[in-house]
Amino acid sequence: MSKPLVAIVGRPNVGKSVLFNRLVGYQMAIVEDAPGTTRDRLYGEAEWSGRPFTVVDTGGVQLTWSEADLKGSATPALLLDDVRQQAEIAIAEADLVLFLVDAAAGLTPTDEDVAALLRRAEKPVILVVNKADNPALRLDALDFYRLGLGEPYPISALHGTGTGDLLDAVVAALPQEEVQDEPEGIKIAIVGRPNVGKSSLLNALLGEDRAIVSELPGTTRDAIDTLLTWQGQPIVLIDTAGIRRRGRIEPGIEKYSVMRALKAIGRADVVLLLLDATEMVTAQDAHVAGYILEENKSVVVVVNKWDLIEKDTHTMTEFTRRVRSELKFLDYVPVLFISARIGKRVDQVLPMAVKVYQQRFARVGTSELNQVIQEAVMRHAPPSKAGKRLKFLFASQVDVAPPTFVFFVNDERLVHFTYARYLENCLRERYGFVGTPLRLIFRQRSRQEK
Repeated sequence: MSKPLVAIVGRPNVGKSVLFNRLVGYQMAIVEDAPGTTRDRLYGEAEWSGRPFTVVDTGGVQLTWSEADLKGSATPALLLDDVRQQAEIAIAEADLVLFLVDAAAGLTPTDEDVAALLRRAEKPVILVVNKADNPALRLDALDFYRLGLGEPYPISALHGTGTGDLLDAVVAALPQEEVQDEPEGIKIAIVGRPNVGKSSLLNALLGEDRAIVSELPGTTRDAIDTLLTWQGQPIVLIDTAGIRRRGRIEPGIEKYSVMRALKAIGRADVVLLLLDATEMVTAQDAHVAGYILEENKSVVVVVNKWDLIEKDTHTMTEFTRRVRSELKFLDYVPVLFISARIGKRVDQVLPMAVKVYQQRFARVGTSELNQVIQEAVMRHAPPSKAGKRLKFLFASQVDVAPPTFVFFVNDERLVHFTYARYLENCLRERYGFVGTPLRLIFRQRSRQEK
């Protein structure tokens, strides 16, 4: 089940990034006084009272611009339609919206414009009055009742004042955790930036000789799941392109496409990360890849629009090297080169996704695993520290999806990440585990276990 999405929405310079950093627990978003500051990442994981959720920092919403607004801004004026679209996408994809306003500045016309957007969206909204750093400003927060969005929560994101009460309200307002009946089959999500060809790939996969059983509403509010049978194997395609939807919002704003991808990744077994061959890996692609890695999902990188690239005998090798270089720690991921528009190599996508899915559930026998580890240790001795050398006592695979291995050692503090990486490579060399992450857990045996 995917985690709920909580979007922080508000006009520029009300402290959205400060609140975002406060909720996720560390400095992730760039914080500047200048409105419109570009942020490197715009999502993060948070938890309160045992309830995990994803926080999205949406950037400043401004529906009208003046010369005073633009002075010192890190971004130029945007077309009003594009700005409104950004706000609508952020609101539409979220399960809960935190509408942030500024106690020191008071109620502004832009706040009223954003409030009107939120009322039309009919989404759960919590009104958060930031920069309420003293009793007088906390009292002034009551003025925001005029927005008609319920009780204002006065906080100081910078100092943390009031954020506990706010988080209690957030958890109470999140959708109830319900076990929903998911359709049977391998769940494959198609994710990627706008205009990389998600719709074309989905159409190409469905347009061949497939037994399409039904179209099922997914747990993602406005996505469509397509259940099909491929060589007797039921498959659920999770569509993040939204090609069957009709509405005002088109998937045209790059940074907010991440939110739709997050929900799809949370539900998927295998993720098809679609890239554009003419642009290759962008920061946005790397962000999504990072989230796939954090969620321990299996992945196939699919480079689309390959027909638009001038090629020689080394082009595919060079492009593969670039993908692996720019998507760090995904060197185990298969890379396919296709053209969804003309159908070239599209027939390789589902077979590879099924293979990766099978690798996700692969198991290694205990005796065989310990033999592999013993051979690895003999080839490359474990590190030592202060005269004490790391020793491996026993290893066992304890779980699948993803494959999870526990290593009992004499002192877990001696395990350097480079040696853990070496052991992972040894396991992949022997067993493949194509496209699927591995979890390696190092545990020091207690005296009783010894």
